[in-house]
Amino acid sequence: MGRGGPVVASSLVLAGALCLSASAVLVKLAGADAATTAVARCAIAVVVLIPLAFRERTRHGALSRGGVLWSLAAGAALGIDYAAWTASIHHVGAGISTVLINTQVLVLPALAFLVDRERVTARFVITLPLMLLGISLVGGLWNASLRGPDTTTGVLLGVIAGCGYGVYLFVTRRSARRDPGLFVQPLTWASVSASVAAVMVSPISGGIQLAGIPARSWVLLALLAVLGQVAAWLFIHHGSVLLPLTTTGGLLLVQPILALGLSALILGEHPTVLQLVGAAVVVTGVATANGLLLRKRRCWADSRVRTDAPVGLACVDPLPSQRCAMAFRGSWHGTPPTPGSRPAR
Repeated sequence: MGRGGPVVASSLVLAGALCLSASAVLVKLAGADAATTAVARCAIAVVVLIPLAFRERTRHGALSRGGVLWSLAAGAALGIDYAAWTASIHHVGAGISTVLINTQVLVLPALAFLVDRERVTARFVITLPLMLLGISLVGGLWNASLRGPDTTTGVLLGVIAGCGYGVYLFVTRRSARRDPGLFVQPLTWASVSASVAAVMVSPISGGIQLAGIPARSWVLLALLAVLGQVAAWLFIHHGSVLLPLTTTGGLLLVQPILALGLSALILGEHPTVLQLVGAAVVVTGVATANGLLLRKRRCWADSRVRTDAPVGLACVDPLPSQRCAMAFRGSWHGTPPTPGSRPAR
């Protein structure tokens, strides 16, 4: 890596985190209902991703039929995630909902244990009560003035969104074994499926209301799709391949913090002290789950699927050209170092 490599790579990851943090703010500014917003962001993203997917297909080959099916399955979970998360934003605000979505760092290792029988690490055991405590603080369980149907519903929807995203990561983790080196095509198929899933669950939140949406809202929805679902993923993907895993994880921890700051600055949302403490507890739980506080580990290439990876980290690929998915929203890590090599710094 050249002298400017780490700086450029870190800047890309931070740019991706900023795009993700701005997503919730854009949802509120657009002013459209939750169901319409979820469907529109997925559909617009598909339009943007299609030419990028054809470009990847030309350069690196087509996604296999099995890869397409796995991506469609993953996208169904992603659509539920987007629908629930968008609704959560309207109930508890842009900043808090973005903190809650990171509860998916518990879902991924839980599924890996239940389905793939991967061992549960001590970090998972430590993180579980920590995250539950943070969620209870964010949800106002310890503050009588915050208890109410809106807050309870919003927190529940945020947790459901985290579960949906955890399932998406888990399915994507398994599908990545089939087509190493491909990134945009799986994301495109998943976005197509997410659009359909968001349409199917839309009646729960009042249905899709396209009539009467002003041009300004459509512009903001387009920005939401481009920044939150295309640019963010690509920035983080291309930046993370040049950085050690723990560096990328640490940089991505700024996402919920940025979301809280942006929501306060732009939307005037000011969480209570207890909610801020709860947000800090959740962020600490995310860091602990990914081994950034207790112990640092790197994702090294191996001849088999890693079963001793840190909780929240899915090392899915045995070859240098394959990928590792870390359970932060939108965080993908590419090309792990070959055995015996030193990670780039």
